[in-house]
Amino acid sequence: MTHPLTKKPDIIIVDDHLIFRQGLKSILESENITNVIGEASNGIEFIDLLAHHRPDVVLMDIDMPHMNGIEATEKALQLMPELKIIVFSMFSEEEYYSKMIDRGVKGFILKTCGINELEIAIQNVMMGESYFSNELLRKIVSNYGRFINPNSTQQDKLTRREIDVLKLICVGLTNEEIADKLYISPKTVKSHKSHLLEKTKCKNVTTLILFALKNKIVEL
Repeated sequence: MTHPLTKKPDIIIVDDHLIFRQGLKSILESENITNVIGEASNGIEFIDLLAHHRPDVVLMDIDMPHMNGIEATEKALQLMPELKIIVFSMFSEEEYYSKMIDRGVKGFILKTCGINELEIAIQNVMMGESYFSNELLRKIVSNYGRFINPNSTQQDKLTRREIDVLKLICVGLTNEEIADKLYISPKTVKSHKSHLLEKTKCKNVTTLILFALKNKIVEL
């Protein structure tokens, strides 16, 4: 689900290839999708940028010199817990997916994607949702055993209401929208979400969505 944005988000592009950053910046600005307020070629430069810039979204490469995307994401979210980070990934970087998800990234998108998909990803995370390239999501779910403790509580220990809430989380609804849909309060939704995270041993909403897919609570 996507929503129109009330303002263009401010973003920072973090990638060690100058031509990639320049090309991406040119497209994003010419298509009037975002304001690119900064660029960095590695994690150290990116963390330095955060001292003077407050981006809405960060497009983060994984494999970079000096400080990679995993460490940079961890440090950035300690400084700015609400920062929305989308990982630009290659299929060959599969070994890093679980680490980036654990750090709290909001989405993964392939570097081979088109500008339309990137725009949708940015819109989704700006609205508090997650976004995964379908190709990557299938790959992540197929290797899901790496992402959570295999002894974690399974679907049969979730209540009917928790499953209802989980399904609506997976289609990208906010707490308020879930509350309206289920005729409960947003506070109750937050409580169900906390119980879901605790019961499934998931660290964040992203891993919760992967749990739901792996256990066929929702389908791709």
